[in-house]
Amino acid sequence: MSDHSRFEELVLPHLNAAYNLARWLTRDVNDAEDIVQEACMRAMKYVGSLTGDDARAWFLTIVRHAFYDWCKRNRPAEITRDDGSAIDQAVDPAAVDPEQASLRAAESKALADAIAALPLAYREVLILRELEELSYKEIARIAEIPVGTVMSRLARARGLLQRSPLLHAVH
Repeated sequence: MSDHSRFEELVLPHLNAAYNLARWLTRDVNDAEDIVQEACMRAMKYVGSLTGDDARAWFLTIVRHAFYDWCKRNRPAEITRDDGSAIDQAVDPAAVDPEQASLRAAESKALADAIAALPLAYREVLILRELEELSYKEIARIAEIPVGTVMSRLARARGLLQRSPLLHAVH
């Protein structure tokens, strides 16, 4: 089977997941499209190295790397190490104006805003787990972190969402 055929068969079915991940990480439709295009070019180049039936996790790893490369060029300040303080600094209750909060019409909009406000490290594991329904092991491989770190970041992300004034404003 040619590399082109392997790409079409193994990678293309996961374009929606790739775009979804890139959109949530960048918080911008156009940037997400650019990242997925870059990821597709990389995947096409290396599709010969793909073994087994784990094309989805393999491709999402490429998308993640493409995002971080893009982020280093375009938003270097967004890439920060998590020293444990991000959870306390991520959500500032005073940052949400009550008038703005009351204008939020739908819970889905508020949830999307709350997810977008999460620090990048927490946002990516939450998206991979809750929206892409990947296992902890798959997320660990994609994010290149231990499974325990996946579980910790996921718990912190969920905790931040529970404390998010964006979500409390719609109830």
